[in-house]
Amino acid sequence: MFQAIKATYSGQPAPGMTPRRVLFSALLVLSFVGLSALMAVTLSPGGLTPLDLFILLCFMVTLPWTIIGFWNAVIGLLVMRLSKDPIAAVCPIDQGNPEQPLTCSTALLSCVRDEDTESLETTLSAMVSGLVRAGQAEHFSLYVLSDTSMSDIALQEQQMIARLRERFQGQMDVTYRRRTENTGYKAGNIEDFCERWGNDHDFALVLDADSYMSAEAISGLVRRMEANPQLGILQSLVVGLPTDSAFARIFQFGMRLGMRSYTIGSAWWQGDCGPYWGHNALLRLKPFKEHCKLPVLPGKGPLAGTILSHDQVEAVLMRRAGYEVRVLPMETGSYEVNPPHLLEFIRRDLRWCQGNLQYRRLLSLPGLKLVSRAQLFLAMLMFLGSPAWIGFMTAAAVLGMTTDYAPYRADTGSVLFFTVLTMVFAPKLATVADVLARRDMRKAFGGPVRVLLSVGAEILYSSMLAPIMAVAHSLFMGGLMFGKTIGWGAQARGVQRLPLALAGRKLWPQALFGSAALAWVTGQPFDLVWPIIPVAVGPLLAPLIAVSTSTKTLGTAAIRSTLWRIPEETAPPAELADLHLPTLLIQGHVAATPQQAMVQGDATTAEA
Repeated sequence: MFQAIKATYSGQPAPGMTPRRVLFSALLVLSFVGLSALMAVTLSPGGLTPLDLFILLCFMVTLPWTIIGFWNAVIGLLVMRLSKDPIAAVCPIDQGNPEQPLTCSTALLSCVRDEDTESLETTLSAMVSGLVRAGQAEHFSLYVLSDTSMSDIALQEQQMIARLRERFQGQMDVTYRRRTENTGYKAGNIEDFCERWGNDHDFALVLDADSYMSAEAISGLVRRMEANPQLGILQSLVVGLPTDSAFARIFQFGMRLGMRSYTIGSAWWQGDCGPYWGHNALLRLKPFKEHCKLPVLPGKGPLAGTILSHDQVEAVLMRRAGYEVRVLPMETGSYEVNPPHLLEFIRRDLRWCQGNLQYRRLLSLPGLKLVSRAQLFLAMLMFLGSPAWIGFMTAAAVLGMTTDYAPYRADTGSVLFFTVLTMVFAPKLATVADVLARRDMRKAFGGPVRVLLSVGAEILYSSMLAPIMAVAHSLFMGGLMFGKTIGWGAQARGVQRLPLALAGRKLWPQALFGSAALAWVTGQPFDLVWPIIPVAVGPLLAPLIAVSTSTKTLGTAAIRSTLWRIPEETAPPAELADLHLPTLLIQGHVAATPQQAMVQGDATTAEA
């Protein structure tokens, strides 16, 4: 494998995607068979009973994503260390000529529903201003596509549009459209745009309400799309904005570390069958209109009707039409705001869960590429792994309590445990290795000591968060069988302290699971169970974790600690200045607006 990857950067022509995919599939299959066999051997004392077989089956369901993450990380690390230009190595498309003016018309689509118009206006103004300063605004048009259900927010949106039109008159057209019924959710919102204005533009840049992109990042996507007529969707890498939410700060630090090695590794073998994440991505409108209209799933129940997780389906339909779908794994200029607290994070995941499980009906769509079918299947398996993990842990505990002999082999069990643990954290560890090996990246993340401390704390945090999410996924999927659904409502954006009663009401199943897990752990030898203590403590403390990480006090303390720092905090890019982010204000990088000064004073008083 090392020689196959290294050949890509020795000046030789890049190999076709088929050898890469065959190699990756072989690694996946061999790892799956090897780990499954090792688990079977570990369970062999006393023979394989029905409970042993159930444990083995659950373990096997959890394996594919673990193995994929590991090999993506290994390949990504090799690409990052061996290639002079890792981005070009995995996304070998013409970048266009930055000296030439843009020639195509691009629509900026801001898809909103019941959002805070003040923050939305700040973001849109900053993006449009950046394009104006770059002298490129004439090639773009802004569309605010509202599915807002509340009349007072709709009025605020109209007032915001009036101000934007006045500010950018003669520089960029600003169009506002509100649907009173959000038929088809976000995909239906964009479909309505395509029917009304799709013929007026060549490309569309899809933005969520919390999306922000620099002029350079936007024009870079457009230039690449202009230069590569075979490109149907070009997805940029999206990173979290500097945040004053303690929950989001730790989470997005871990995501930032994991995503680079993982995304570069996956792009190496997915190539022109890349994913689409639904925002911060450029669409070629003509084939998108003609080939990417989503089917309405027949039948009744929460897995029928409109497809919630539309993005990956649109990606495989675009690829079926013969156009490429690629990821540009650049970490600059493309941002989003992550959920500010645990309850919103869970709600977002459950919407994805319901949407991904709908893919079962799409696996048999005619004409899909084999990689596309695998992507749809793996998207389902991502969430099916949660109840499998719960079943594995529960059954393993029951097995230990109901046998009068040692039900596991200690030697193979230890090897298996630490192997899986290494594979789970491989994407983060791979990126950390690359960061520590590069002087510029060490400095950007705050130095090697700060990086190592932050990584250690984040791994502990994510170990506590994972079982909380697994319980939430499992309960939700159980509810789907009885008609429970989540729909698509407004999302929480800003930092707000969660009431303890609300957190307790929402997270008591996690606390109950944690109590049972801790009771079992305390009855086992410490030297055998110490690595899984966070698995018990995290769910047990879920309500307290949710409340504490939602407060401004802990958010400010996390910022001042300088842990979990991202490069945009060490040297804030110029494009973030217009956003007046509270995090950069606390760190002294930007001045406060009068509104921020007032809010900061009120927040300090309230927390006191």
